[in-house]
Amino acid sequence: MDRAVTLPDGTKVPAIGQGTWFLGERRNRWEQEKETLLTGIEHGMTLIDTAEMYGDGKAEELVGAAIRGLDRSSLFLVSKVYPHNAGRKNIFRSCTDSLKRMGTDYLDMYLLHWRGGIPLEETVECMEQLKKEGKIRRWGVSNFDTEDMEELFLVAGGENCAVNQVLYHAASRGIEYDLLPWMNMHGVPVMAYCPLAQGGDLKRGLYENRVLTSIAQSHNATVSQILLAFAIRSGQVIAIPRTATPAHAAENSSAMNLVLTEEELTQIDREYPAPTRKVGLDIV
Repeated sequence: MDRAVTLPDGTKVPAIGQGTWFLGERRNRWEQEKETLLTGIEHGMTLIDTAEMYGDGKAEELVGAAIRGLDRSSLFLVSKVYPHNAGRKNIFRSCTDSLKRMGTDYLDMYLLHWRGGIPLEETVECMEQLKKEGKIRRWGVSNFDTEDMEELFLVAGGENCAVNQVLYHAASRGIEYDLLPWMNMHGVPVMAYCPLAQGGDLKRGLYENRVLTSIAQSHNATVSQILLAFAIRSGQVIAIPRTATPAHAAENSSAMNLVLTEEELTQIDREYPAPTRKVGLDIV
C-alpha cells in the first residue's frame, strides 16, 4: 500500500481515497464514472466513500456496479446514514438498503452523516448492534465539531468511534485550532471531504495562487496534487477527493507519496494561515 493512515483498531487505509458526491446521478456519465472509480482502485485508492443521501442512493449503486467482480477484501467501503434514519426505527433498514445498492454484505465503515434529533446514545447502540450483526466492521461520524466529539465520548460505547469526516483543505483550516488536536489526542483519524476546495470557505483564486503554483511546478505536479499532499501531511488525515474522470483519479492518487518540505509548508501557512481562534466547522 502507498501512504496509509492507521485506524484505532490498527487497520491501515490509503491516505487518499475516493469521494462520490454527485456521482451516479446522470446515466449518460455512468460508464465514465465507473471507469473513474476503477482507475482510482487500480492506483491504490481502494477506500471509497459514499452515502445514502448522494443522489438518493444512486452513488451507492454506481459504487456497486464499479466493484462488481472485484476482491471485496481489498476494498474499504464507507457509507453514511441520514440523521433522521440513525435510530432504532430506521437505521437497520437504511444499512440493509445501502448494502443492497452496493452489492456487498458488509461495510468497512458506517458514518452518521451529521447530528440530528436522535440521541447519540441511541445511534451508538444501533451502530454497535450493526457491528455484532456483521453488517458493518466499524462506525464513525461526520460533521462533528469538538464539543460534539466530547459529548460522543461520554456516551457508552462512544469511544468506539473510528473516524470523523469533516470539510478540510488549505483554505479552510478551522479544524486545526482544536478539533484536529482533539482527534489526534484520542487516536481517531480525520477524513477530509472537499480536500480540493470544492466547497466551504474557498478563497477565490486558490488554483491560481502564485505560491501554490510555484510549489506545484517544483514538484512537477498540479495544484490539486499539492492540495492533497497538504491535507494528508500529518499522517492522521485521510483525504477523499471526488472526481468524475479517470485521468483526474490517476492524478489524485499520485499525490499519495508527494511530501512537502518544511519551507513549502511555511509558504502555504503565510498564504493561508492556520486559525488563531475557534471558528465553526465549514459544512457543505
